[in-house]
Amino acid sequence: MNGGGVDLELTVAATAENIPLLRHAVSGFLDGIEVTGDDASDVLLAVTEACTNVVQHAYRDHQGESEPRIELIADRSEEVLSIAVRDLGHGFAPRVDSPGLGLGLPVIAALTRTVEIRPLSPSGTEVLMTFALGQD
Repeated sequence: MNGGGVDLELTVAATAENIPLLRHAVSGFLDGIEVTGDDASDVLLAVTEACTNVVQHAYRDHQGESEPRIELIADRSEEVLSIAVRDLGHGFAPRVDSPGLGLGLPVIAALTRTVEIRPLSPSGTEVLMTFALGQD
């Protein structure tokens, strides 16, 4: 990501029950690098939205060889925090039967300095979010 070394890397099953686990792990990571207050709240909300998108959209009609999972990788370089949330599912596509309100990506965009949504090969999606830290 930023070349500063991976500070946190987690892989869990892509289930709604694991979203609080990921949020808690990122919260502990943020505490460890002294990111608090509004900065921490923004990061946690964006991570929660990205992980929720994986659970709701990435693995519908799952029939692949690998188990549905969420990969989260975070690193900090200077005053920038980068967090990638990845899946190996179907990626994002409009859904008439979407269980959510469709606000996840706009919320992420509003909370981050940058957000990139990239396809992974052979399948999957990476949501790469960057956050500027310590800039009031």
